[in-house]
Amino acid sequence: MSQFTLYHNPRCSKSRSTLALLQEHGIEPEIVLYLETCPGEGEIRELLGKLGITAAQLVRRGEDAYRGNGLGKDSSDDDIVAAMAGHPKLIERPIVVRGDRAVLGRPPENVLDLIS
Repeated sequence: MSQFTLYHNPRCSKSRSTLALLQEHGIEPEIVLYLETCPGEGEIRELLGKLGITAAQLVRRGEDAYRGNGLGKDSSDDDIVAAMAGHPKLIERPIVVRGDRAVLGRPPENVLDLIS
């Protein structure tokens, strides 16, 4: 089992670049295709804790589901987390986890912080 987990969308260029960067460093992460295996609210909250960010910082505001779920700048973290659990396209990607730390692969080079 890998020390690294990648929440991955193979259609996303940043996600593919992040995977390639990990592989260049000899790391084969456990891959979670989060659009197929939706993380629940608890898992999203755990990721937020490891990332050290708020739900508002992880949500993709440009997705139709953002407005479709009545989300806006005044939405609570609880509302945003619930929407992300129901509509995983709202989750910014890629997310790389190692132990109790995680980074958002935007840019992909952010994962280097987890490698060293």
